[in-house]
Amino acid sequence: MHSPRKGTARTVSVGPLPTNGKGVTRRSLTILGATGSIGKSTLDLVERNPDAFEIVALTAQSNVAALADAARRTHARLAVIGDAGLYAQLQAALSGTGTRVAAGPQAVIAAAAEPADCVMAAIVGAAGLEPTFEAARQGRRLALANKECLVSAGDVFMAAVADAGTELLPVDSEHSAALQALAGATPESIERIVLTASGGPFRTWSREQLQGATPEQALRHPNWSMGAKISIDSATLMNKGLELIEAYHLFPVAAEQLATVIHPQSIVHCLVSYTDGSVIAQMSFPDMRTPIALALSWPQRMNAPTPRLDLAAVGTLSFEAPDPVRFPSLTIAREALVRGGTAPAILSAANEIAVEAFLARQIGFLDIARNVADTLEAAEGRGLLAAPDCLADILAADAEGRRLAQSLLGRYV
Repeated sequence: MHSPRKGTARTVSVGPLPTNGKGVTRRSLTILGATGSIGKSTLDLVERNPDAFEIVALTAQSNVAALADAARRTHARLAVIGDAGLYAQLQAALSGTGTRVAAGPQAVIAAAAEPADCVMAAIVGAAGLEPTFEAARQGRRLALANKECLVSAGDVFMAAVADAGTELLPVDSEHSAALQALAGATPESIERIVLTASGGPFRTWSREQLQGATPEQALRHPNWSMGAKISIDSATLMNKGLELIEAYHLFPVAAEQLATVIHPQSIVHCLVSYTDGSVIAQMSFPDMRTPIALALSWPQRMNAPTPRLDLAAVGTLSFEAPDPVRFPSLTIAREALVRGGTAPAILSAANEIAVEAFLARQIGFLDIARNVADTLEAAEGRGLLAAPDCLADILAADAEGRRLAQSLLGRYV
């Protein structure tokens, strides 16, 4: 079983930053995954604070129109499209703007290495591993919205962060909340970190109802506006399981000090219990621009156009224990964390395959968790869960996890 680590989430000073001549701190910023949900929210904050940011690079996988539009609006120095076949389209779209254009996976990785005060790592899934690792090696600020770096490659990734002296700031609302609630705490004073979960759109559904749940219903999150993958993860509660694994690597606690509670209002994002009986909670309206703003401006705070919290209007804050029978993904993820090695990487890879299959109507909603559990069992039987030494080991485990998960899909039809 994992044991607690010393230290806290890294908040290493990056030194004094240049100003725009008006006394406003100006940061150069790269956004990996600029056309996704987190990327678009980051761009919204940047464009509302034009004196505070200078865009170095923007990347996207295939959305040429949105990438080119964002590059023009922000006067980005570089725009990179991950699909190499779309280079000509992007070049034409940005002709005459002065923005450099590049394409292909290696160009995305190179964009992560461009000198910038901060990199927003918002590429979803395993595709974000190599670019985010490259950003971590630069020794600057990394605003982390890619889950896989901590879930699939936690020990290896955190070693890279430590080696480079990188300032790592979490963008997930729960981990951003934990960072704030843990300010000034010593590891010995922390009793428990509790991440909250909305319960998703199926919180009150019976197991029989869940059997027939459709992708359209699963995508209808009651509180948050998110991409398809994370919305399905929220519906299965796998999202919260992945966040427990992330929290283990970010904060100085053991696996048994991490817990989850269902909180339908999504107002409280994390609670930290201390050895003196105190509990510190962070609260805000459910809007991802709040944690993004903190990651961009830390240790200061910047203005964000998020709705202000009115507790009287909210009226009631309720909490309940998660149901492991209806939502087994949370338990599966915790077991992968305790098992260690490449189990979390296999978990993440299998979940991606299962979610894609559900969205394509190839399997049912409850089959997502079944596929992940069966893939982990198969990987264990093949001796594939040994501890990884480097990113190449993680990528190999991810590929094998995907292959296994894909091969098992037929059993759920």
